[in-house]
Amino acid sequence: MITKEKIIEFMREKAYNPMLDIELAKVFDIQPIEMGIFLSLLDDMEKEGLIIKTKKKRYAVPERINLAVGRLQCTQKGFGFVIPDNMDIDDIFIPASDINGAMHNDRVICRLIRRGGNGKRPEGEIIRILERANKKIVGTFESSRNFGFVVPDDKRINFDIYVPKNEFNGAEDNYKVVVQITRWPEPRRNPEGKVIEVLGHKDDVGTDIVSIIRKYNLPEEFPKKVLKEAESIPDTVSEEEIAKRRDLRGMNIVTIDGADAKDLDDAVSIEKLDNGNYRLGVHIADVTHYVKEGSHLDKEALKRGTSVYLVDRVIPMLPKKLSNGICSLNPKVDRLTLSVFMEIDKKGNVVDHEICESVIKTKERMTYTDVSDILEKNDSKLIKKYDYLVEDFKLMQELAMILKKKKEMRGSIDFDFPEAKIILDENGKPIEIKKAERRIANRIIEEFMIVCNETVAEHMYWLKLPFVYRVHEEPDMEKIENFNKFIHNFGYHLKGISTEIHPKTLQELFNKVKGTKEEHIISTIMLRSLKQARYSPENLGHFGLASNYYCHFTSPIRRYPDLQIHRIIKEMLKNKLNQNRIARLKNIVANAADRSSERERLAVEAERETDDLKKAEYMSYRIGEEYYGIISGVVSFGIFVELENTVEGLVRISSLVDDYYIFDEENYLFRGERTNKVFRIGDEVKVKVVNVNIDQREIDFIFV
Repeated sequence: MITKEKIIEFMREKAYNPMLDIELAKVFDIQPIEMGIFLSLLDDMEKEGLIIKTKKKRYAVPERINLAVGRLQCTQKGFGFVIPDNMDIDDIFIPASDINGAMHNDRVICRLIRRGGNGKRPEGEIIRILERANKKIVGTFESSRNFGFVVPDDKRINFDIYVPKNEFNGAEDNYKVVVQITRWPEPRRNPEGKVIEVLGHKDDVGTDIVSIIRKYNLPEEFPKKVLKEAESIPDTVSEEEIAKRRDLRGMNIVTIDGADAKDLDDAVSIEKLDNGNYRLGVHIADVTHYVKEGSHLDKEALKRGTSVYLVDRVIPMLPKKLSNGICSLNPKVDRLTLSVFMEIDKKGNVVDHEICESVIKTKERMTYTDVSDILEKNDSKLIKKYDYLVEDFKLMQELAMILKKKKEMRGSIDFDFPEAKIILDENGKPIEIKKAERRIANRIIEEFMIVCNETVAEHMYWLKLPFVYRVHEEPDMEKIENFNKFIHNFGYHLKGISTEIHPKTLQELFNKVKGTKEEHIISTIMLRSLKQARYSPENLGHFGLASNYYCHFTSPIRRYPDLQIHRIIKEMLKNKLNQNRIARLKNIVANAADRSSERERLAVEAERETDDLKKAEYMSYRIGEEYYGIISGVVSFGIFVELENTVEGLVRISSLVDDYYIFDEENYLFRGERTNKVFRIGDEVKVKVVNVNIDQREIDFIFV
């Protein structure tokens, strides 16, 4: 049978010259009766951008005829970059004049105008739009006598949308609306649309978050058929199912989570063996027992890809009946799990492991705060309350420190960026912003989940079965060289980098800058020099963790890849993986990896935007107040300052009136021409809040 892969492989051969469909049919020995199917396969491949049909009706792969297929990422300034599907090609710069009616996130074909090299990006122009990303757009409505227009919330959409008078549908000035595109933009012509939903006045309580939910197209409600399927699932575990599994209900197993978590998908247990080794048990909710492949629940979970944690709500991947109910490892009730037992020696090596289907009954629902108070503060009240578990917690701390040390020795980089915890009142108004705590209990769970994810990934890798890995590829050497030049300004240097870099080199630098005033900026620029972690059907290793095998196994309630690999593991345990099933799984895991990576990026953007929104709102009540902060960024138009509570604002260069300041781009600083006064990244400064634009999520400071 002829496949897309075979056609692409043939077209990538060096000797291949673009061919007509009839010539290709001859090569692949297509019979007249099969010609219709073959032609529609070529059409599908062309629509997907896998192959290109030239003006002379000849077919070729894009890279052989100076074209690239990918997603367009626009900037607020009008230009953009195409992120190619082909990982071997660098991002391609697209000037505003060559975007040709494409919009942010569209899938496009671009022609290369200039190849990259010598520190310059390749440059291109968009010649075709394969798939439109923004069928609906959220923005603020403004009207005039005969027409209206919508100013998009997403500043990367560089067009206002024209709305004819008869398509206002109740929208008024300064109302947030959802507009559906009815005519796409063309060179020198704005897109047209009609208002399909009015969300409320932009200053009304709650309109802000709802606008973000609509902007990212996050599905708030579950379809009826999905809820119906969830409702049919029993609330308790049957005796019949328990009989088929390893019964661990007598063990000391606990969950340790944040105080406000409701979807508890991981529990832990620990024992010290006679040989001095530790026996760590990680018990993960067996979600796939309830979410069957191809069911409405499964399809909806894949569509969502992940739960999204916004500042005032969670948009779950699975209905509450499952995520907070039968799948959640709530205390003192029977729950179905997949358990991984690991025997770990004193050096942190996993010397033996076992994966099994199990049933557990957690003894307690512990919080990070309580376990940390027991271990760090010897809290007598808590020690008395949980006396039968205290020795377990001490053992867990002991083992976590061993695992952490082993990870550090191999070069794992621990980016300890402070996360913001934003406290809202009942009306959604931010009343406090502080750094989220990362105490000993958080670290215990972190270390246990990492070692479990590594153990499962390695186990499945050697079985050579289709699988979804969590990968973090090696960084681009050009970016690392630029980073090396940057840290030179602070007196640091990356040793021995020529053609590749080992994570240990970055980790050593990370340890050197710990506690210094430049720590934050060096960590930030280092992180920007690395690639983004993603999901992949291929095991490409995890650079940041310095790990050869890694996956996400421990959160199937809130991440689809975990759910998918649970299914494969269970089929492996039950010997159900025949050749047909393995062939089918290859396509399933490739699709799940792509979809999950895409949804994860979207969720991160939405979460970040709700945080930025509430930070701006919080600071809008504090105009005129003064704070100490650290210079976190220097750009041509100003200086970014981050406060102790993670809020970041901008000191515009036009507000510095005591001297004329010159921007030194290479050294990330401003220098006063007359006074020689320097503002550089990492400096501590005192600022005053002078202006806040909540719509733009912008906070303006001046130096005190």
